[in-house]
Amino acid sequence: MARLIAVPLFSTLAIASMLLVLDRIRRLFDFVATQGGPVSVVWRMLANLLPEYLGLGIPIGLMLGVLLAFRRLATSSELDVMRGVGISYGRLLRVPYMYAVGLAALNIAIVGYIQPQARYAYEQLRFELRTGALGASIKVGEFTHLGDRMTLRIEQSRQKGRDLRGIFVQARSKGGDWIGVTAASGQFLATDDPNVIVFRLRDGTLVHNRANFPTPRVLTFTSHDLPINLPRFESFRQRGGRNLEYTLPELARNGQDAATEQQRDSSRSEFHFRLVEVATMFLLPMLAVALGVPPKRSTAAFGVFLSIVMIVTYHKVNEYAASIGELGRFNPLLALWIPFVLFAALVIWMYYTIAYVPGGQPIGALERFFARIGQGIVRYLPGRRRPGTGAKSGAVA
Repeated sequence: MARLIAVPLFSTLAIASMLLVLDRIRRLFDFVATQGGPVSVVWRMLANLLPEYLGLGIPIGLMLGVLLAFRRLATSSELDVMRGVGISYGRLLRVPYMYAVGLAALNIAIVGYIQPQARYAYEQLRFELRTGALGASIKVGEFTHLGDRMTLRIEQSRQKGRDLRGIFVQARSKGGDWIGVTAASGQFLATDDPNVIVFRLRDGTLVHNRANFPTPRVLTFTSHDLPINLPRFESFRQRGGRNLEYTLPELARNGQDAATEQQRDSSRSEFHFRLVEVATMFLLPMLAVALGVPPKRSTAAFGVFLSIVMIVTYHKVNEYAASIGELGRFNPLLALWIPFVLFAALVIWMYYTIAYVPGGQPIGALERFFARIGQGIVRYLPGRRRPGTGAKSGAVA
């Protein structure tokens, strides 16, 4: 049983994580390229998103792992043999509940502690990309502003930025002076001062102008060092600008001690949302049994489809309940735990029907209904003969 559950569980986690990463990676590459940041920051941002993806993927993985394991036992008649020798569904659920307890503990650690820290780190990387704090982002062929007083343009970049060609620099001082420099090539060099770098220019012309100069001064040089003061960037905000960045203990404290009622409602809503999502995992093994065992003489996979629909729908209901609780329209405790009680009642009824009602099958009627719809659709497909059409044609011939 443990092996049957493990393969689809971890496969689902891997596939779900890959799909979510692939959905986000293109947008992250576009964002980083637009902001002119280093490519390596994309992988750092994806790493900070993985806890959020795992928080969503673990319940689905547990559900499909247990469901597919019982479905395999049922379709191969092994489940009938186990039931025939007196093994109850309660005993068969021991191993699935071992998985559920372990994964629930992992999930509470992720959504309660790891995900808030990772979310804050992700937002910090986005902030640093927008402000340029990850380094000077100079785009070839475009004018780049370094601070408020310097503009730079590079025609070509070689050797990964170590050799720059076709350089134009225009800078202004606080006193009103300005200089314009063109150079054939150049290179950035570090200094002892972390706030200052040197732009070493070669084979160029420098124009210096001041208000009291009758004409601008022009200087031709073979090598000239131009010091550049790196712009000062504002510090990123403290963690906790959003409820997603608070850990569970911090949300509990804010739900009692926050300054405004709106903040207290918002913190309580997020706190109960996370707890409800984790508590739901203890219902998934029973739901998986109810949906994974198909009716007799049926191999339809309707239960797999229905399980995903139920989990996603219930997750969306929780999100809506959290939003109305956050707005103060409803008590967050009631808004989130009443749907949980109703969902738990449905799951327990479905499990009781299949485990204790002789011949009980909670999804049997639904399977028969959709099977008839499928047969009706196939019957009226274009190019398919209706029953009896061939015999009448032969009689006429």
